[in-house]
Amino acid sequence: MSRYPSSGAAPGAGPIPGAGAVREAGAVPGAAPLVVVGNPANRRVTLFQDAVRAAGLPPARVLPWLDVLRGRAEFAPGEVVRVESPGEEPEVERLLRGADDPTRVEGTAVWYARFTALVRDLGRAAREAGAVLLDDPDELAVLFDKRLCHAALDRAGVPVPASPTSGPGAPEVGGWDDVRRLMREHRMPRAFVKLAHGSSASGVLAVETAGPGRVRATTSVERDAEGRLFNSLRVRRYTTEPEVAAVVDALAPDGLHIERWLPKGAQRGRTADLRVVVVDGRATHAVVRTSRSPMTNLHLGGARGDLAEARAAVEAAGGSWAGALEITERAAACFPGTLCVGVDLLPATTWRRFAVCEVNAFGDLLPRLTGLPGGPAEGQDTYAAQLAAVPHRTHARNHRART
Repeated sequence: MSRYPSSGAAPGAGPIPGAGAVREAGAVPGAAPLVVVGNPANRRVTLFQDAVRAAGLPPARVLPWLDVLRGRAEFAPGEVVRVESPGEEPEVERLLRGADDPTRVEGTAVWYARFTALVRDLGRAAREAGAVLLDDPDELAVLFDKRLCHAALDRAGVPVPASPTSGPGAPEVGGWDDVRRLMREHRMPRAFVKLAHGSSASGVLAVETAGPGRVRATTSVERDAEGRLFNSLRVRRYTTEPEVAAVVDALAPDGLHIERWLPKGAQRGRTADLRVVVVDGRATHAVVRTSRSPMTNLHLGGARGDLAEARAAVEAAGGSWAGALEITERAAACFPGTLCVGVDLLPATTWRRFAVCEVNAFGDLLPRLTGLPGGPAEGQDTYAAQLAAVPHRTHARNHRART
């Protein structure tokens, strides 16, 4: 059975392209030295370095996650620090989750505690050295807890699916009995049950109920004979309540989040949603993701759809494409200290209304995708767009520090 690692390391993103066209504004004489915290051989680091090179800047200094984990994180005054995903590196994964098999689903609560502690340490080290961190540690802690993130969006008036587990005062979910009860009490015959700290659809179940004992869950979670859970590249269905309960009960110790399953728009007979990248407050890139299953992740059989066709569907329904992008910018505004986020936008079946289901701290891995026509990053890939925004971000932070 083909499996994939649990911490944002889903395969299938394709070959690494060049960084694309970078505006002259990105090549700033005397620009601050760049640091990227990441795994040196990772494609994310390579893509960012491609953008740095195309801008005519010196290569960013790479601070390996393994060094951070071993307490060797130092910065120099004036350095600009980008935090990259720690995924796709087995030893880093082992140290963060305490699991020898990176395809295991369990362990996300341990991963979250260790990761957030590390980024807070990075933040302190950067401040003490006079360096600038492009990713706010406290915001990363919210972004990697779906319950807290949902609550932040809801408070800001961003449209989100209803959730009985949103926010710090929400009830704990101890297992399937709690999930079943909350779905019933909140009149949710269909709901997504997610790991609070999961990524790349790890541990996500699309649950449907129809009366006592009638339950079906669609998921990429594979359960072996010993009850252990693994991420699989094949989406499957569990069709009995004992099967679903066993999976949910095994996930529950890591924390669960429940959201109403909203019917989504379709494109050419496939379920569709959008990943919109927001850089420095502006929606810069968008991709349509389509699938025959409830999960549109590309590594689970999803495919890129037609963005022009999606935009035309919005306008034909009397909706506003600019309004849809504005929703993603409002979602990103909940995290003003983070340079870039990826917003998952759900279109209603009519393509007239939208809701935000997730905001991703590392949602910019979209190879070969250039910026929206007429937008602030036209002709740029996601990494070049972020690089071009760094001078504005660092200038604004320096101004706030002086005042």
